[in-house]
Amino acid sequence: MIRTEKPPHAQRLFNPRAVLCAGALLAGALLHASQAHAAALDQFKSFVASTKSARGDFTQRLVKVESGAAKVSNESTGTFVFARPGKFVWTYQKPYEQLLQSDGDKLYIYDKDLNQVTVKKLGDALGSSPAAILFGSNDLEKNFSLKDAGTRDGMEWLEATPKAKDTNFEKIGIGMQNGVPAAMELRDSFGQVSLLRFSRFEKNPATPAGQFKFVVPKGADVFQ
Repeated sequence: MIRTEKPPHAQRLFNPRAVLCAGALLAGALLHASQAHAAALDQFKSFVASTKSARGDFTQRLVKVESGAAKVSNESTGTFVFARPGKFVWTYQKPYEQLLQSDGDKLYIYDKDLNQVTVKKLGDALGSSPAAILFGSNDLEKNFSLKDAGTRDGMEWLEATPKAKDTNFEKIGIGMQNGVPAAMELRDSFGQVSLLRFSRFEKNPATPAGQFKFVVPKGADVFQ
């Protein structure tokens, strides 16, 4: 889910009484602290078990090595909302407008500049893709080997290695902070790394009926 140019995004890719208030605040602070410093794997398993939907903002960059030097793409920004399993709206707002949306059955990729929609069967493709980390089922250990990867940049990191041999990604890093994903690093088989950062991450928001139903924009060309 990264780009300087327009990439193939299908690859890339939530008032008590005063006498009780102090106690509640203290308990909350202790819980917050325990989440902040808990191992990434524990935080992540708790997040997956307790999160059926989420929304927030993201930034994205691509890092690749050319002639021995690291080249970082311009930053892409956008929003996301998802409901497990397999329903999501991933919207790129800058520098180009593009939409990736799934109703749990089909994936729709809409390029606004071209007014073009590509439709793909979601099928089992979500299982071992980076998108499964956020949008997939709770049974992630079926498709990934998970392990703690230490502390970095104020986050506890988890490493997920796809078990499937036909995936384009070698490993995925998930940075956990305060019980929710704050970052992801997607390393592909070409040595490129996609860097994602999340903000305003809201767990289990209300998701209106029909939110994930894709409506083809007027006049758009549709490709199956």
